[in-house]
Amino acid sequence: MNDLHWPALVTLAALALCFATAAIVGKARVRYRVAAPATTGHEMFERAFRVQMNTLENAVVFIPALWLCALFVGPLTATTLGGLWLVGRIWYAVAYLHEPKSRGSGFVLAYVAWGGLMIAASWGVLRGMIAG
Repeated sequence: MNDLHWPALVTLAALALCFATAAIVGKARVRYRVAAPATTGHEMFERAFRVQMNTLENAVVFIPALWLCALFVGPLTATTLGGLWLVGRIWYAVAYLHEPKSRGSGFVLAYVAWGGLMIAASWGVLRGMIAG
């Protein structure tokens, strides 16, 4: 197995999380009778919708950061930070759906992991440019 298989698995897990949040929204649309294209309605639907949108918004910056870190720093660093991001995003989603005020810790964990990926990737790219 190639070392890049690990960040690839994290990427697949992040995509599965995006798929799962979309499925939760679909289920909430039916359960709370919120017909598309509406994005407001029952509070529980709105929570599910915000979790999905927040997850998609974060995935857009997470996935490139994960791969830049994997390529320019190393797959182990990227996989570790990526795994923390996944734990944070799942924690965030579960907490938000249960009680929105409790989502902060999951958000912070995911944000710190993403920040770590960005810092590591930036350092790796710059180091490579300087080394030439």
